[in-house]
Amino acid sequence: MKPKPKTSSKSPSKLYGLILSGGESSRMGKDKGLINYHGMPQREYLCHLLEEICDDVFLSIRSEQVCEVPSGFKNIVDQNDHKGPYNGILSAFKAQPNVAWLVLACDLPLINLQTIGQLISGRNPNKTATAFANPETGEPEPLACIWEVKGLEESLQFLEDRNTRSPKKFLMNADIALVHPKYGQDLFNANSPQDYDFVKRKLEEREGG
Repeated sequence: MKPKPKTSSKSPSKLYGLILSGGESSRMGKDKGLINYHGMPQREYLCHLLEEICDDVFLSIRSEQVCEVPSGFKNIVDQNDHKGPYNGILSAFKAQPNVAWLVLACDLPLINLQTIGQLISGRNPNKTATAFANPETGEPEPLACIWEVKGLEESLQFLEDRNTRSPKKFLMNADIALVHPKYGQDLFNANSPQDYDFVKRKLEEREGG
């Protein structure tokens, strides 16, 4: 059963999942979306998680990655109208402008269905977004976040008005709902070979426990 959002005066838009996997992965030295932590490429693993709880799921990719996507996985190609993470997020919004997007970065190998369900249960469709709070800073995590249609529309205006391309800065100045993860380590970003080793140890500990 899909987790239900909190009761609200506004009916939630459909919720689509978006796995951001179009980055260059320069620090890791190889495509982070293709790393195998769970018996399959990480981006495919996250897609399968979101298929359990979203109305539809897409991979966000660069144009040169299209030929690498296995059959059965839907994708949205970056339109390159914006820089940074907003490129993938707003390319998805352009493709499907009437749905909310649950956005996950592909470098979250410790996240699981229980943690994603906590975010969905905390969703408030009256806000511009519902984001996990970073367990260390308390700041919103734009790449572990449900972006409502309103928030994406406001993001376009934000990018026109501000000399920044940071979705985090937008969220920090917007009317959002913050969800504090029960297990903060689930939001760990694996960006380097050292991070990869850390994640493998943690996964082995979980399996052993």
